[in-house]
Amino acid sequence: MIIKFIAATVLILTSTFANAGPQYVDESGYAVSGYDVVAYHSLQQAEVGQTQPEAVPGKKNITTEHNGATWAFSTEENRDLFLANPAKYAPQYDGHCAYGVSQGGKVPANPNLWRIVDDKLYINITPEVVGIFEEDISGYLATAENKWSDKLESKKASKRSWKKIKSNKGTFSTMSPL
Repeated sequence: MIIKFIAATVLILTSTFANAGPQYVDESGYAVSGYDVVAYHSLQQAEVGQTQPEAVPGKKNITTEHNGATWAFSTEENRDLFLANPAKYAPQYDGHCAYGVSQGGKVPANPNLWRIVDDKLYINITPEVVGIFEEDISGYLATAENKWSDKLESKKASKRSWKKIKSNKGTFSTMSPL
């Protein structure tokens, strides 16, 4: 019984650490560029090395506030699921690039370059970075966890735009929120 309690406590604390700093918000004015973070969990995740399905755009009239940012959702049901458990749905590292965090940086992330690992959402910055990240997902995530809680979590959120990076052209067809 005590082992279950300790395991649950560790899970809660690590979920909190991964989403406790300043949220990345780009020029859209929304967390995750206005894409619906709950919807990722219902998308068919592609195999490693394959392109993920595009993220689902949120709607500007279905939003909530969390972690200092506005979050948009495609349905009211998804917003309610998020409100019931933001730590489950919010991307790790406050929406910054998972690989970037593993390298010691707090850089923007492209919401269409995503992967769910152990029921947690991770986002990366460019298709090239996704290729590197997918070579050793568990290794990069272990490194990112150490760097996040030790050095990066409390630093200011990135202000850069993932949309202005040339290699992200063609990674999205719909801007959010609608």
